[in-house]
Amino acid sequence: MDEIKSSSFPWQPTERTVHLCIDMQGLFAADGPWPTPWLEAALPNILRIAEFRPERAVFTRLIPPRTAENARGTWRHYYDVHAHATRQQLKPVSLQLLPPLAALVPPALVVDKPVYSAFLGSDLRRILMTRKADGLIITGAETDVCVLATVLDAVDLGYPVFVISDAICSSTDASHDAVVTLYRTRFYRQVQVLSTDALLERWPRN
Repeated sequence: MDEIKSSSFPWQPTERTVHLCIDMQGLFAADGPWPTPWLEAALPNILRIAEFRPERAVFTRLIPPRTAENARGTWRHYYDVHAHATRQQLKPVSLQLLPPLAALVPPALVVDKPVYSAFLGSDLRRILMTRKADGLIITGAETDVCVLATVLDAVDLGYPVFVISDAICSSTDASHDAVVTLYRTRFYRQVQVLSTDALLERWPRN
């Protein structure tokens, strides 16, 4: 079965593949409003990938509304519950990329987004078209929220997606493992799960 699944994903990362790193910012750091326990463990591998091809890196930042009243629909209720994560109450550093990644900008780019998926309410699609992206390498936080939403939108747009298992992070082992299993068993024709080492062995530097 593993051999069948492997042969069903014929794509490899190329010089045009873009590294899309999701929301590695102060919001999810240990002292942020939504601390993600695995973030510090994933950061070294994310940094290795970003430093390998910084000119192909795009970092997203989740930018919450100023207040819950500025949000729409269910997001208003969400930020009523999480008012501490609105811009009115956040420290500005919470919105910034983690310093090791921020140091790579430029040539890396930053894209701001208002919701889970990096494709909604952002310039990401235009940037990927400008860069002639032929696939996406996905890293970042969180596996089962913003990463998942972005991966599914990328799949619908037809991009081959490479999810880097040791460069994504979540708040819970169970949901992280469940999502990675979902990629391997249900989306294996469109998503390939790789380790950082395996990716860097395959991705041409230039």
